[in-house]
Amino acid sequence: LNDRIVVAVGGNALQRRGERLTIENMLKAAADMAPTIASLAQEHELVLTHGNGPQVGELALERSAATFDILGAESIGQIGYVLAQALSSAGCTTAPIICQVVVDPQDESFRDPSKFVGPIYGAKEATALSQSLGWVMKPDGEYFRRVVPSPPPLEIIQIEAIKTLLEQSPDILPIACGGGGIPVSRIPSNPRTLTGVEAVIDKDRCGSKLANELDADGLIILTDGGGIWQNFGKPDAREMKMASPEYLEGTKAGKNFPGSMGPKIQAAIDFVHNSKKEGAWAAIGDLKDAGKIFNNEQGTVVKEDVQEGVVWREGKSVASNPKQSKEQHKSG
Repeated sequence: LNDRIVVAVGGNALQRRGERLTIENMLKAAADMAPTIASLAQEHELVLTHGNGPQVGELALERSAATFDILGAESIGQIGYVLAQALSSAGCTTAPIICQVVVDPQDESFRDPSKFVGPIYGAKEATALSQSLGWVMKPDGEYFRRVVPSPPPLEIIQIEAIKTLLEQSPDILPIACGGGGIPVSRIPSNPRTLTGVEAVIDKDRCGSKLANELDADGLIILTDGGGIWQNFGKPDAREMKMASPEYLEGTKAGKNFPGSMGPKIQAAIDFVHNSKKEGAWAAIGDLKDAGKIFNNEQGTVVKEDVQEGVVWREGKSVASNPKQSKEQHKSG
């Protein structure tokens, strides 16, 4: 196989906006996605990770007394099974691994939650839930969603198991760090002892760390939208074909959308910055365009040494892509 790639699929890929979050819809979405992932796995050494925002939020509605580490574990197991079943039907054998990921329970994210979980709500319903259950609600486009703390991943407990699987069973696709992993912390008086943390780790930040620790050549973040846009939603909007981490940091790309596109862009930047591999790259693009991202026909590639920091995609505007014009999570 040519190279080692970590592919991160958003939880929203298993529940498109406007659709009810049901097992039937998840199975259908996974079946639609599976041939694309299976095809990539035939050509590359792949590790698949996935989000769980809609699913873990739905479980929280059903079981308001359960803590988010337990809900995260349940949703990761559920999604891992759904993906494994769909990929098996596409001829790809998988091994879903439930991963614990160490975080700092004193991280500042606990003071200002920003990670979207669960379904979308109208303003009145969001206010009612906030008052009755004490949830923190923030705008997500024209709707509202619950937000929870999202501390950065510090340590992936099962990383050696993932490495062993890649080295010893190259024909098996690992599904790892789903939902960003289950957030845990070490007890200071006994660091070997782990305890669950009430949070949800961003799957893209964890995917970036996973890719770095596996010495991956590339990180692909697949969305239900497209690449990174400048001035999204405005007449002069344009999509980036390639961009350097320095350009994205200098222009504060994605900072207007800290709960959605912002973490994806930061994850791409972090992977390229922290990679020990020469020529390491990250990419953000639509799930349906996954096969075209490798040759940069679609999406945005993030890498070092981009001439003038950015290359714009010719002939690609919001007006030319009706689907993109409805997406609110671009660079701003």
